[in-house]
Amino acid sequence: MQPPRKTGETAVLLLHGLCRTRRSMATMARALEGEGYLVLNPGYPSRKADVRTLAQQSITQALATFRRTGCTRLHVVTHSMGGILLRAFLAEEEVAELGHVVMLAPPNGGSELVDRLRHLPGFAWFNGPAGLELGTGTDGLPGQLGPAAFSVGIIAGSRCRDPFLSRLLPRPNDGKVSVERTRLAGMRDFLELPYGHTFLMNRPEIISQTVHFLKKGFFCR
Repeated sequence: MQPPRKTGETAVLLLHGLCRTRRSMATMARALEGEGYLVLNPGYPSRKADVRTLAQQSITQALATFRRTGCTRLHVVTHSMGGILLRAFLAEEEVAELGHVVMLAPPNGGSELVDRLRHLPGFAWFNGPAGLELGTGTDGLPGQLGPAAFSVGIIAGSRCRDPFLSRLLPRPNDGKVSVERTRLAGMRDFLELPYGHTFLMNRPEIISQTVHFLKKGFFCR
């Protein structure tokens, strides 16, 4: 990955979710670039390895790129499983330049969907090793990672238009993660907004709140 054009002293790393690509964060990337940030939006093969392997591969490479830009501070914005990648990485590595983190719809306590559907034919093939790690039990990775030791704001979605998926989760939920499971001990701020999981990061209100947290360290109320 070549260092992107430098537009300021602060960069933002974007980490997409499971079964998505960097294109899913393109709207957020454009908005952050408009705010003067240098944006790193790498993709990673979310279905090909376990969470820790994906985290080491993708975030290590992104940090190397960041350190070649001359920027001195790095914020991070994650969607869904991207938040678990970041937690897994920070549990093992220190990032001295880390600023604020915004997690959008993160399964910080796992997802009951994984608990209920993991044994169905095709689930493991479609979601890969990382997807199987996102359960809520003691064997689920999210519950093993501990509280946040960094500045993090979390936005949870509370609306789901799919009645089947919504019924599989405690309410309120966004169709993939219940609001309660997005919470993380040690978080600095928390918002619940009426959006679904899949395209949460593209909503203007979500983008606005993300920018506010990156600048101020808290959400706008």
